[in-house]
Amino acid sequence: MSVGLIGRKLGMTQVFDDHGRALGVSVLQAGPCHVTQVRTDATDGYSAVQLGFDPGPERRLTRAERGHLGRLPSYRVLREFRTPDATDFSVGDELSVANVDLGPRVDVVSVSKGKGFAGVMKRHGFRGGKRTHGQSDRERAPGSIGAGTSPSRVFKGTRMAGRMGGSRTTSRNLTVAGVDVDRGLVLVVGAVPGPRDTVVTIRPVRRTGRGAA
Repeated sequence: MSVGLIGRKLGMTQVFDDHGRALGVSVLQAGPCHVTQVRTDATDGYSAVQLGFDPGPERRLTRAERGHLGRLPSYRVLREFRTPDATDFSVGDELSVANVDLGPRVDVVSVSKGKGFAGVMKRHGFRGGKRTHGQSDRERAPGSIGAGTSPSRVFKGTRMAGRMGGSRTTSRNLTVAGVDVDRGLVLVVGAVPGPRDTVVTIRPVRRTGRGAA
């Protein structure tokens, strides 16, 4: 099936490949997920499936949420995945690593660790100002931001101090080092942003080549 899975980041460990090299891998719990909605070209104009993950204890839902889920549990997480043909799925189907082939490489979407308010050196890697000629307070300053009489404003996106981390991040083209079907685990080479227990979305790669890693 050409679809992704929702899961959680459990932590990191290392495994050895066929050549005896130690690989640092992120351990992801993938699923089980259940299909909560099927979108087709005829009804919605595109083909996709919505998956629910982590039903947890029963919680209060709005009437719209209750009507959407019907008899299904109150899932904590809902995510939608595009797929070439959604007619292969039905509401209530259970998906896991046992019946979903993620392929040799995947994209992992997660939320990075929040680091609070940070200066430009920590946030953007600036080197700071000069440490000489009596400049006692320029060591960690951002310097000029380029605004003068023209354009008389600061351009959007100018790198400055501000809130760092806590944002949606996609790690692209990660190699799958192994899959544990019995425990529902996926091992991907490299680090996945976010602390332990972060909700992650695992999907087949959307693009490869330069800039995909």
